Amino acid sequence: MISLLRAFTNRSFALLWSGQIISRLGDSFFTIALAWWVLQKTGSATAMGLVLICSTVPLLVFLLLGGVVGDRWPRVRVMLGSDLIRGGVVLLIAALAFLQWLQLWEVFVMSAIFGTVEAFFDPAYAALIPDMVPAELLTSANALRRISMEGAQLAGPAIAAIIIASGGTSLAFALDGISFFASALCVLALPRVEVLRQPAEMETGILQDLHKGIVTVLASPWLWLTLLIACVSTIFLVGPAEAALPLLIKQRFGVQVGYYALLTTLSALGSLLAAIWLGRFTRLRHRGPMTYGAWLLASLMLMVMGFHIPIVLMSLAFFVQGAAFACLGLAWTNSLQEFVPSDLLGRVSSIDILVSSGLLPIGYGLAGIAADHLGAAPVFLLGGAIAAVIIAVGLLHPAIRAVD
Repeated sequence: MISLLRAFTNRSFALLWSGQIISRLGDSFFTIALAWWVLQKTGSATAMGLVLICSTVPLLVFLLLGGVVGDRWPRVRVMLGSDLIRGGVVLLIAALAFLQWLQLWEVFVMSAIFGTVEAFFDPAYAALIPDMVPAELLTSANALRRISMEGAQLAGPAIAAIIIASGGTSLAFALDGISFFASALCVLALPRVEVLRQPAEMETGILQDLHKGIVTVLASPWLWLTLLIACVSTIFLVGPAEAALPLLIKQRFGVQVGYYALLTTLSALGSLLAAIWLGRFTRLRHRGPMTYGAWLLASLMLMVMGFHIPIVLMSLAFFVQGAAFACLGLAWTNSLQEFVPSDLLGRVSSIDILVSSGLLPIGYGLAGIAADHLGAAPVFLLGGAIAAVIIAVGLLHPAIRAVD
């Protein structure tokens, strides 16, 4: 356990981590509240899919620009601005919901604004961590970063269910908005002297910068091939899990926010325990097979969720899938940080998110429409099976298996 916590010896990372765990906890409130608000307002998985599309499309459109900005300007300032804007947007949603003025089209618009701003935050955050901590602390830092995400997901849904039951969705939205401002305060407190990245010297244009990032990706077969497989498989793996899960729970167990919170919590618990276990290692080994093996397991668990099984087995499937996603994420993040130069990491991270998530709007739309017409369970069965086949094919390539 002590080896897991060794990244906290870096004060800058400790401050950044503190702000992010507060923000992630608020996000877990927002996720549950938004899903339940949409379900109560419309009763439709298609509507939830459209909300996700509205936030995802702007994110994808501006990601490459966000990566360039994260490599050219101080990454801390980019993150600070993003936190402040997102906090304001969520507080506006909270105010409208409290006054019972919130409409679905307003959620669409504010989701689009949220996604646009997030496109600048994510690449800057991904590239900032290697700047702050030395190489021997990266595994610990990445594991702690994952723990901040999953720890919030672990505690958040149960707390969110209580908040929604007692104060309504508007209170959950408001707490998420406040959490962004708490995160911004932690970013402001980062010691300037320890922020290693400085503004780039603007010697080249934006298009040249993008070209260099793309060339870096194409020069690594394991990198571009994995991104291509992620681009296709996420349609079937992430689409059902995000767009059709509330409807699956409603159709199988009735309208109970407690079950939704329980399954989300168990997924986070699996991810949290996996991150704690992996964070003990100074360096992860066999990362190619590890990444794809975990990815394949997550797909199979999605398929299991589609079977008519009791809540105990459904809970186990969510737990295992959460652990698999943590192993996948940590192995992939460590590989990027080791093999991609720091001055290119913002751009490569943005390309990573763009390509791997590029077809997600299609996945959300297809999953929502199919769930409304066929039922949610068949969507999970087919999605998990198709994703598993695609990922298994990728594991056959020697460049993937060779990544250590």
